[in-house]
Amino acid sequence: MAADALPTPFAEEVLDMVATIPAGRVMAYSDVASTLGRGGARQVGQALARFGSGVPWWRVLRADGSCADVHRDEQVSRLRAEGVPMVSTRVDMDAARWRP
Repeated sequence: MAADALPTPFAEEVLDMVATIPAGRVMAYSDVASTLGRGGARQVGQALARFGSGVPWWRVLRADGSCADVHRDEQVSRLRAEGVPMVSTRVDMDAARWRP
């Protein structure tokens, strides 16, 4: 396996944080970065895109409650199945945001 195929220490921190988000709750990409105290929303998104298949990636979305275009249908379906409060395809961040 190539060295670049392994998660960086930052990506490992992102994955560990995302794994703790309870079902029915969400965080924004920027929330994850802020909680970790480093990185930014884009870096969190990149870590999840590359290495996040084993964690509940669908519980992380944009700060405005919208889902990423590429996985929107699956993400919305998973969030609804967990009972996340939504208006159309957007999460009600005031009601669903998790702050560890």
